[in-house]
Amino acid sequence: MQANQYVYTFTYDDSEFELCQLESRHIFKKKVKHKLLFSDVKIEPSSSAFIKNRLDIITYATDYSELIGKVKEENIHSEGFKAEYLVLDGDTTNYADRLSKLKDVGWSIEGDPDYYNPSITYGLCYYKGVWYFGLLIKDTFDWYKHSKKPYSFSNSIGVNIAKALVNIATGGDEEKRLIDACCGVGTILLEACFAGIEIDGCDINWKACRDARKNLSHFDYPSTVFRSDIKDINKQYDAAILDLPYNLYSRSSDEDVLHIIKSSAELTNRLVIVSTSDITDFIESIGFEIADSCSVSKKGKNNFARKIWVCDKRLT
Repeated sequence: MQANQYVYTFTYDDSEFELCQLESRHIFKKKVKHKLLFSDVKIEPSSSAFIKNRLDIITYATDYSELIGKVKEENIHSEGFKAEYLVLDGDTTNYADRLSKLKDVGWSIEGDPDYYNPSITYGLCYYKGVWYFGLLIKDTFDWYKHSKKPYSFSNSIGVNIAKALVNIATGGDEEKRLIDACCGVGTILLEACFAGIEIDGCDINWKACRDARKNLSHFDYPSTVFRSDIKDINKQYDAAILDLPYNLYSRSSDEDVLHIIKSSAELTNRLVIVSTSDITDFIESIGFEIADSCSVSKKGKNNFARKIWVCDKRLT
């Protein structure tokens, strides 16, 4: 029987499967299986593009009648509540039975329900012989507004990748301090700010810095954007995120890329790097080692794929 505090359900397409797993390994220290995961780690669903729901388990039982009895023993009083049934992998309960069970839950809670504008939502689910009841927290998708930021760049990373990079860099710890070493128009900065994480941005291009500041201001997010070569930053961070130039609209030599990576490594012990080329030799040359990685293809562009590298300073 599961003894974890939370049940998470996930959503992603095939192109994002590896990225979701990479994010999960760094937040939960385990893989997502069948688009669900049990954990004692608490994270807000809206902080990830892949987490659909989090069920905060209140009680559970192998016998359904026993579960309903336990729900009644909780003496829950809630006005404007709603109950939802989560269909998890392997659950063959038919629709009529699910509705019947939700009625049982509803009669076990004191208060009037509100199905359209609930003040609180409870969840019921069944997995591997165990019934679970708890508080259901959903992704609000408030972060999706960032896809309509005033200034954008055609080849910028998507919002889903940006959110994952922040989670991979912090490991889900909101107290971590980050720097985006090639911040561009601020796609990653917006997601970090949304999650309540302190982050600075840096870019040598004046137009990119201007647009990043305007995007941040548009959503009323506090953040510092340095118009600077990364080598001139003299602060320390818990991790640095580097979305390296792709040589599509601007030119950058291997020497330029190595300079960015090496200079960023002076600011932190962890690098999360996005690149379209193999940077293994660069990482080894600066005294770091690759701890994890994944590939992410761009929808509709099978010949364009990004590699995400998680790199830690080598222990001496």
